[in-house]
Amino acid sequence: MSSRLPKLVAFDLDYTLWDLWIDTHVNPPIRRVGNAINELRDRHNHKIAFYRDVPEVLHRLREGGVTIAACSRTHAPDLARKALGLLLVPPAAGHKDAAPTPAVQFFDQLEIYPGSKIKHFKELHKKTGLPYSEMLFFDDEHRNREVESLGVTFCLVSSGVDDRSFERGLAEWRKRHPVEVAEDASASAAADEDEDEGWTMNVHDS
Repeated sequence: MSSRLPKLVAFDLDYTLWDLWIDTHVNPPIRRVGNAINELRDRHNHKIAFYRDVPEVLHRLREGGVTIAACSRTHAPDLARKALGLLLVPPAAGHKDAAPTPAVQFFDQLEIYPGSKIKHFKELHKKTGLPYSEMLFFDDEHRNREVESLGVTFCLVSSGVDDRSFERGLAEWRKRHPVEVAEDASASAAADEDEDEGWTMNVHDS
């Protein structure tokens, strides 16, 4: 199976990366207690945290050179940005001695404001220059499937992003874009043929 990744992966925030509505369930001010990893508290001490698998998903995308975007239609954009700035993401597996990273540093693009997600993705397209076919979007609301009219691949997550839903989204994107995947395979095959030809010429020359 191809390991090719989209050039851009976008995530909704509420009930996609964290299990709450930032504009409804959270009472500011929000704060991080000391150096708590993946945990904030609001005025009433309610917890704000990414779903368990989200940190590793973010690390995987960053290591793969993928542009990461947040696309939220929340009515509390400033509070959402504040939460992303305060949340500390633990280091990647196998790098436990590394320092935690503020969540916002994983995101290359932040489109956080009320309104149709169509607008969010048109802005992403304008700012990044990437084609919609190279975009994969994870969201918990059916209505936001409308972005598919642009050519974005949409993946509905019912209980937040986890390893399984992430792989499902990747599989759907690869299924919809077999030409690109096939081109990758052809390039690899061509490289192998060139190696074989080089080896044969060396044998004949010796």
